[in-house]
Amino acid sequence: MTTVYGIKNCDTMKKSFAWLDGRGIAYSFHDYKKFGADEALLKKWAAQAGWEKLINTRGPSFRRLPPEKQANLTEKKAFALMLENPSMIRRPIVEAGRTLLIGFDPEEFAKKLK
Repeated sequence: MTTVYGIKNCDTMKKSFAWLDGRGIAYSFHDYKKFGADEALLKKWAAQAGWEKLINTRGPSFRRLPPEKQANLTEKKAFALMLENPSMIRRPIVEAGRTLLIGFDPEEFAKKLK
């Protein structure tokens, strides 16, 4: 089963949903705004892809942080920020069996999702 993690009203999420729906790929959706983020899941993803890929440092939630919170980002600090504000988790995160996709890249989706 494919699970998509993110925030429903995000433009990137809408593109991802349209891509999956257009190819008839069934998925369940975990909305961070409704269900929050799970620390164990973040750690599992970080072990697979690196914590640096998980945190969205380009988004408005991160950019609104005071400079001292943005500076010297470590894994521990990044996890605390993402758990406190799930909007800082890069979107979408797609789990499909052993496949983990972070961010929407149509070419990567096409290669790894069937």
